[in-house]
Amino acid sequence: MWPMSYVAEAHPQLAIPHLPALIHLLHQPNIHNGITRNIVRLLQFVPIPEPLHGEVMDRCFRYIENLQEKPAIKAFALTVLHNLSQHYPEIVPEIKAIIADRLDYETPAFKVRAKIFLR
Repeated sequence: MWPMSYVAEAHPQLAIPHLPALIHLLHQPNIHNGITRNIVRLLQFVPIPEPLHGEVMDRCFRYIENLQEKPAIKAFALTVLHNLSQHYPEIVPEIKAIIADRLDYETPAFKVRAKIFLR
């Protein structure tokens, strides 16, 4: 997954046909966090097709709200939500509320992404 996320960063159009399958992987129980991390990382760089917006938003909200989630996954999910908020400004207040609630307890990676989002 790691090389694939870097290919998607350089050539986002290559990942688009595979997004449904990749997003489906995020629903699998006990998936290795490295797979989740790199799928969510990839989603930062790829234009997500509109039919997948709801599912991706739901997953990313779950990641940033989960106290046990790995820091990199949360940071990447916050960026994905930031990107999607350009299409759905109504999600901004909810993201801001989560940031305000969690900021004191989160890692530096999350705090940096949160500050970028709040600008």
